[in-house]
Amino acid sequence: MNDPMPPGTGRCPVAHGEGVTRLYGPDAATDPQRIYARLREEHGSVAPVLLEGDVPAWLVLGYRENRRVLDNPLQFSRDSRIWRDFLDGHVDTASPLMQMVGWRPDCVSQDGEPHRRLRGAVTDNLYAVAGRGIRRHATHHAARLVDAFAGTGRADLVTDFADYLPMLVLTRVFGLAEGEGRSLAESANLVLKGGADALEHNDRIMAILGELTARKRKEPGTDFTTGLIEHPAGLDDDEIVNHLRLVLITGSTMTSNLLARSLQMVLTDPAWLTGLVSGQVNLSAVVEEVMWNTPPLAVLPGRFATADQELGGCPVKEGDLLVLGLAAGNHDPEVRPDDDVSVQGNQSHLAFSAGPHECPAQNLGQAIIETAVDVLLHRLPGLRLAVPPEELSSTASTWESRLDSLPVEFTP
Repeated sequence: MNDPMPPGTGRCPVAHGEGVTRLYGPDAATDPQRIYARLREEHGSVAPVLLEGDVPAWLVLGYRENRRVLDNPLQFSRDSRIWRDFLDGHVDTASPLMQMVGWRPDCVSQDGEPHRRLRGAVTDNLYAVAGRGIRRHATHHAARLVDAFAGTGRADLVTDFADYLPMLVLTRVFGLAEGEGRSLAESANLVLKGGADALEHNDRIMAILGELTARKRKEPGTDFTTGLIEHPAGLDDDEIVNHLRLVLITGSTMTSNLLARSLQMVLTDPAWLTGLVSGQVNLSAVVEEVMWNTPPLAVLPGRFATADQELGGCPVKEGDLLVLGLAAGNHDPEVRPDDDVSVQGNQSHLAFSAGPHECPAQNLGQAIIETAVDVLLHRLPGLRLAVPPEELSSTASTWESRLDSLPVEFTP
């Protein structure tokens, strides 16, 4: 742990020390929204927290403060090589936290021209992939997953469907063997969850992607991996593997989470389901509502202060780590005083981040989700929730809150 910080201003405490809220552990896993609300009440728009391993950070809770950090990489860099706690030896390279905030040779870890060069390679190939029948791949794999339970009249749309569909599509897009999809989905979820197994599962993913890159150099195809290899930006193998990791983990886990939440919303509100079936409601409206209320990434890692400055009345010091409360920012009462009012048509949520590092794979995820819901509604007549809505539960990690299950019934 660092020495106590100098006295702050406003409602910020004088130190990251005893009594500072942990964003991990049993309390954080059950009701993160309650924690965000309490921190906002105690500290305002920026609050001190402890991440896994009791690593100190600032959690940005305010919508405007989140936008300031996300839109200003010169003040708040994504490059963790300036992270003071790491430079001072207070965070070990083997810490599970490093899987989320540690520096890698990818576009997420860099700013300026290096970021533009690498992001260009990723976005160019994501656009190319989206134009090569992504909905066809999603339809194929969604139908195969439904085939496994369509005759039973019951299913869990989280563990039987949403948890695996996005990764199955991505394995096809990457040029991986279809059989890798399920185990890769489980490994990706465990990397995001953190804990003792995160490093092992990250190493497993990196080994598979390293073998894929070597194979595609010898046997190029029309896949995302070959596109990165052949891109004019001239990525080396390290950069290629790390960008494959980035898209694989974030693309699969975020899309599966968003798909599950969208299905939850449709099945717990008869008006949404009726509107979708009748064609009066577009699924994009459902997804937009979910983006505001339960974004797939609740807390975004991380930004690092490039100089001493004030944020939300708190004395942020050079090298401090900040994590962005996307879910908290979306519910900031200063910009959204009434959570019960529909946000339909308002796309200014934080769910895709913002600024230079805004998520480039939004259209890819949207295509998978729209296709998945369409397949379910056509294949499963009489689809309905099998338990009362209040019985549905979620489990959170530092970074996300995932629906545990979504039991449904339908006509076999």
